[in-house]
Amino acid sequence: MADQSPPWPKQGPASYFPSIEENHGRSIAEWQKIIAECGLEKHMAIVGYLKSEHHMGHGHANALVGWTLAGNAAAP
Repeated sequence: MADQSPPWPKQGPASYFPSIEENHGRSIAEWQKIIAECGLEKHMAIVGYLKSEHHMGHGHANALVGWTLAGNAAAP
């Protein structure tokens, strides 16, 4: 996994990260921990989990899950 930290890229899934952190009050590293511990493996199942359990919008959840499952890791 490649560790990355802010500032996030201005294009692609990571462009949503400042908004995710601001709107949901957790760092991207914290969200990645939640994803890792949710017990789900499939992209859309994890997206659904974030939407239902954490009230995240589809775009934010999809971007976060896609970026995470692609092997990227936010620096803690």
